Amino acid sequence: MANQNFEQLQQDLHPPLTAHEASVESDRCYFCYDAPCVTACPTGIDIPLFIRQISADNPKGSARTIFDENILGGMCARVCPTETLCEQVCVRNTAEDNPIRIGELQRYATDHLMKTGKQPFHRAADTGLTVAVVGAGPAGLACAHRLALYGHHVVIFDAQPKSGGLNEYGIAAYKTVEDFAQEEVEYILSIGGIEVKHNQRLGADVSIDQLKADYDAVFVGIGLSAVNTLGVEGQELEGVMNAVEVIAELRQSDDLNALDVAKRTVVIGGGMTAIDAAVQTKMLGSDEVTLAYRRGEDRMNASQFEQDLAKVNGVV
Repeated sequence: MANQNFEQLQQDLHPPLTAHEASVESDRCYFCYDAPCVTACPTGIDIPLFIRQISADNPKGSARTIFDENILGGMCARVCPTETLCEQVCVRNTAEDNPIRIGELQRYATDHLMKTGKQPFHRAADTGLTVAVVGAGPAGLACAHRLALYGHHVVIFDAQPKSGGLNEYGIAAYKTVEDFAQEEVEYILSIGGIEVKHNQRLGADVSIDQLKADYDAVFVGIGLSAVNTLGVEGQELEGVMNAVEVIAELRQSDDLNALDVAKRTVVIGGGMTAIDAAVQTKMLGSDEVTLAYRRGEDRMNASQFEQDLAKVNGVV
């Protein structure tokens, strides 16, 4: 189905800050000593420090501060629900003021360093040890990078033809434009000492017992790819798909016009993935997209920003 909204799938949900915008925004930060934003950050990044470094015109140092705690800080800057985490508890988040745009500042810093192609880290002396990592998603990639940093050799086994896990296969296209997931993978691997073997499924192509016999250690990071089933009659009927499958199909398509899009679509769920599936389906040309949730709107797991995004794009 031809559609005029395809270009929206290729546009940044949050266009990157310019150097001037980043400077102005970073100057708004109070650089709190006991910053609540750090406590709210799942990865424990020193947020006041990296913002201060941007303010001091040191985006490279800022990126290093971020990557020290989270080597996937570039992707997190794009997809992390900052509005319900660090930015929600920002001391400037009051009725009279707006929170610091922490996520966008994090993207500014990480993009700056990644575009140089230079790693801020260097491998330690070779330990002679080799570790098998099962899964090339965020957990596996982060583990492999840290192991390589310590001087170990790493071999990653992944069931998919591409690395990245849900970053590659499960996030809305408009949140990770310009093949950023693969750019990030290449950046992580550039530290050296990491080999990736694709199309290797645990239990079929490789086994834990064999890996334990062949390697000095094994890390399993196969992710949480399964989705909740409805548990109702008809859930296996033709035309019923889980949201992750829908997003993956779109993300891996070379021709969006070739995708089969229904005229009327119902998305069941109230989380971020449900929103991603609904918005993208609408952009692809579905005439009517309805998001159905069993509880009230105030109980939805999707943030208010995500809910508003769906409404703006015509999702009922």
